[in-house]
Amino acid sequence: MSLQLILSNSEHELAEIASLANIIWQAHYPAIIGQNQVDYMLDKFYALPALIQQVKEGQKFYLIKDESISIGFVALSQKELNLVFIHKFYLDHQLQNIGYGKKVFEIIKTMHPQASFQLTVNRQNYKAINFYFKLGFVIKEVADFDIGNGYLMNDFVMGFS
Repeated sequence: MSLQLILSNSEHELAEIASLANIIWQAHYPAIIGQNQVDYMLDKFYALPALIQQVKEGQKFYLIKDESISIGFVALSQKELNLVFIHKFYLDHQLQNIGYGKKVFEIIKTMHPQASFQLTVNRQNYKAINFYFKLGFVIKEVADFDIGNGYLMNDFVMGFS
């Protein structure tokens, strides 16, 4: 395992992230939120124009690479002096549960050694919730976010200090 996080804010790299998002989301989320909401969210948050806009708004995208192969991505932004928000943290579903996610988070912590971290996760995404618990995250609050088109994101806000 030779993991790297590669800053990836060019249009070409963001297109690769959009492609990875489609693969990862189609494998994982239809059972949790349904295919219609998956399609809506992929278009709203992971289509290339949406990713470009998120970069303009301050998110930094990183491709997760093992050797030269892209296996996932993360998106981070600085919210406060010592608070980093993890907007996105996705790995190829075939590579989960074998230590990649933990290693990626260790790299993120190294990049921001003085930071606390915050993220949101769907309340029905038990696999991800348990992963974050294992990393040391705790549930800070329950929150619902209206994302349009009649859809809500029913999330936990989780934090790590």
